[in-house]
Amino acid sequence: MGSLKQILKTVTPGFVRRYLRKLHRDYKFSQAMKKFVSDPQSVIATQRTVISDLIYGWGNEDWSALDEYLLGCLDQAWVCEGAVLECGSGLTTLILGVILQTKGQHLWSLEHNPVWGDRVKKNLKRFGIDSVQLCIAPLKDYGAFSWYDPPLNAMPEKFDLVVCDGPPSDTPGGRYGLLPVMKTKLQPGTTILLDDAAREQERAIATRWTNELGAASEVLGIKKPYLRISIPIGVV
Repeated sequence: MGSLKQILKTVTPGFVRRYLRKLHRDYKFSQAMKKFVSDPQSVIATQRTVISDLIYGWGNEDWSALDEYLLGCLDQAWVCEGAVLECGSGLTTLILGVILQTKGQHLWSLEHNPVWGDRVKKNLKRFGIDSVQLCIAPLKDYGAFSWYDPPLNAMPEKFDLVVCDGPPSDTPGGRYGLLPVMKTKLQPGTTILLDDAAREQERAIATRWTNELGAASEVLGIKKPYLRISIPIGVV
């Protein structure tokens, strides 16, 4: 079997292999999303392969959150009682949207890349996910840092959960802008999940947040660590 695969790889043009790989990804993603939409709680509890298929099918393994972070976000989404804010859209937007739709809650997702945002928007429509308010706009220069330009007046008064996987690390100030821009929308008891805790920049930002908020933080995950920051009662 191994020899046959090697022969086919040798004689099949590269563009054909890429096309077939894309078809396979699309098929795996579609099947995994259908399973997730039909019973998200069961998938989270017992069907880890579905999450792996979603990551593979989405086709952005280098950037997509690995299963530890995704599952951490999903677990937190199940227990949160209010609106959820997402910084940087992607696969997480879709699966958080499914959970919040099941619970009658809403996700506000901020995205600066219109091409990427359009892909997410099309998949939200494809799978009938209408619990997501996707806000696509260029990053704004705030002077000391750049960050998203959220429609603050249209947003909920408070967010119970923040899933932070953007903007990109080369943005001036990185992801720090969440706190100064969104501080009035964060509440005592809000949980912030910050991806990429293995990066020094993210750890430094988390330290600034915790110092400014008087909050507690912990590192979770092994393969791709992330930070959970909890805003204590009576702080914001």
